[in-house]
Amino acid sequence: MFALVVRFDCRDLAAAERFDELTAEVVRAIEEHEPGTLTYATHAVAGEPPARVFYEVYRDREAFQAHEDADHVKRFHDAKEPLLTGTRVEFLEGGPLVTRA
Repeated sequence: MFALVVRFDCRDLAAAERFDELTAEVVRAIEEHEPGTLTYATHAVAGEPPARVFYEVYRDREAFQAHEDADHVKRFHDAKEPLLTGTRVEFLEGGPLVTRA
């Protein structure tokens, strides 16, 4: 598996609302066209209304690369950039340190 967490800081609440609209569109396309994307969870950040966090899990690095190369993802990246003041990507290593029984 290959996983990452991405934080997006939107300019303001109006930008966050548009970001959420774009996210809803791309998530639908991911679910329909990316069998190697195992988890694609999106969240607002408590106490920071314009911030968003994505948690992404892929079958492997090749599935992640297929995701990045997909036209729907490229359109999402292009459309979201003007809405943001910052982005932070953290690639995760290994499996879960603690698992649920």
